[in-house]
Amino acid sequence: MTAQLINGNTLSAQIRQDIRAEATKLSAQGLQPGLAVILVGDNPASQVYVRNKVKACSDVGFHSVLEQYDVTLTETELLRRIISLNQDPTIHGILVQLPLPSHIDANKVIETIAPEKDVDGFHVHSAGALMVGQPGFKPCTPYGCMKMLDSIGYDLKGKHAVVIGRSNIVGKPMAMLLLAANATVTICHSSTRNLAEHTRQADVIVAAVGKRNVVTADMVKPGAVVIDVGMNRNDEGKLCGDVAFDSVRQVAGWITPVPGGVGPMTITMLLQNTLEAAQAVAASRSIP
Repeated sequence: MTAQLINGNTLSAQIRQDIRAEATKLSAQGLQPGLAVILVGDNPASQVYVRNKVKACSDVGFHSVLEQYDVTLTETELLRRIISLNQDPTIHGILVQLPLPSHIDANKVIETIAPEKDVDGFHVHSAGALMVGQPGFKPCTPYGCMKMLDSIGYDLKGKHAVVIGRSNIVGKPMAMLLLAANATVTICHSSTRNLAEHTRQADVIVAAVGKRNVVTADMVKPGAVVIDVGMNRNDEGKLCGDVAFDSVRQVAGWITPVPGGVGPMTITMLLQNTLEAAQAVAASRSIP
């Protein structure tokens, strides 16, 4: 058996076409979706990420603002700027690129963003809505993973999903989304004993720990769906995920590659969230 690829580049392009069409409709009504991206410091990886996000906005017809600040920016100054953006009617989504310098409290920054502009889906309001099944912004990476499962017509009802990783950004919200789709979910992490015992029972594995070769072929049930969220470098410096791709592909039924898998979907779902934020504003304007 050789697993079929779930191509994130192809799926992302399809979704972005729909987003572009919806953005055009809104712009014709005088409301162009707008995203503000804030970068503090000079982290090279973060600089690449924010450039990609701004370019993606342009590609789908969004208005975007990129604000780059020196690492010496104070927490108070950053919070003041976010509050200003909260009140800006041309901005529907606010994203502060993580990680932040150590002197700035990331949680405080996230909670200062207005919930209706929390397009990263990290605010406590968004997390609570996800937990209790209420409408709200879904964190972009788990949201993208769910879209990938949808794209292959995979019915999660009654399936056993194992999520490896318990971060607030991926692991925990991923588990909540899988539960909402009626899967039976196991969350594994650094203190889990005998990880392979859990993964061998899984119909779906989502690996999101940022460590190479966490999932190997002997840990995968034949025919399982393997979603690789990891982003690492191998010994040759090439991008790779958390999954031993070449060997796992010989066992799994479906698998996401790295690069070209979950990565493109993360930015696409950021665009989707921003679109939905703008659509909510448009809908509120039409209410008498």
